[in-house]
Amino acid sequence: MTGLELSRRLPRARGGLFQGPFWRRFLRHQAAAAVGLILYALALAAMLAPVLAPADPFEAALDRALLGPSATYPLGTDQLGRDILSRIIYGARLSLLIGLVSVGLSLAIGMPLGAVAGLRQGWVDQVVVGLADVLLSFPPLLLAIAVVAVLGPGLVNAMIAVGIAQAPIYIRLVRAEVLRVQAEPFVEAARAVGCPESRVLLTHIVPNTLGPTIVQSTLNLATAILPAASLGFLGLGAQPPLPEWGAMLSDGRRYLQVVPHVSIFPGLAIMVTVLAFNLFGDGLRDALDPRMTIR
Repeated sequence: MTGLELSRRLPRARGGLFQGPFWRRFLRHQAAAAVGLILYALALAAMLAPVLAPADPFEAALDRALLGPSATYPLGTDQLGRDILSRIIYGARLSLLIGLVSVGLSLAIGMPLGAVAGLRQGWVDQVVVGLADVLLSFPPLLLAIAVVAVLGPGLVNAMIAVGIAQAPIYIRLVRAEVLRVQAEPFVEAARAVGCPESRVLLTHIVPNTLGPTIVQSTLNLATAILPAASLGFLGLGAQPPLPEWGAMLSDGRRYLQVVPHVSIFPGLAIMVTVLAFNLFGDGLRDALDPRMTIR
């Protein structure tokens, strides 16, 4: 077998992420499999919100303000008489959108910079790692607030802020994975037979860094939803009348002692979603690492 054949075959053997063994290990992780169903239901509710929502989430009626849970309004109504269940269902759209866009932006910034830093090293590595260290020195929420303060409050700016705040995580992760994979025999074989650097990167290095990146992205979906909800709570994220969970939680805090359901149900939605993504990410991590024993 020539060195080129070896360089073509070994990464495929190491890089098959979602094949049969993966699914068997993942399904043995009972908590991750269970929350996978919760996340599936959440995504389905977000897509079918107009069908599933029992009322218009924007329709206000002061004569039914602050009603408790009942057969007509299963989760009650808010201070403007809007159905809380409908707003939570529509809020799932915003929360998932915020998580996906923020993580996508973090990947778009962090992966190229991390890959370049790991490949080039030298002064390029020092500059990129230094930038990541500076950003990591700020608490993510504080950095997101600073970005929103510059760009202005709003849903889009909140997603940009959270994406920038999480980008250093991917810079450090991808850089470390690139440095690790570069030392593998199949990468050395590919370079020894004269493969172009671009082919080595795209065919041999990048596919073998996807596992940790996918796991980190799943975990960061949770850590993106939570800061975005915090920005909404502070009035810096989604603006009224959008049914965003953090903003709903903020609206209900003044009625917490009188009608606590106005804040409790949006808070529970945030907690369950963040917990589900964290457990799902743990299951992915264990399933993608064949050294882990899942009981």
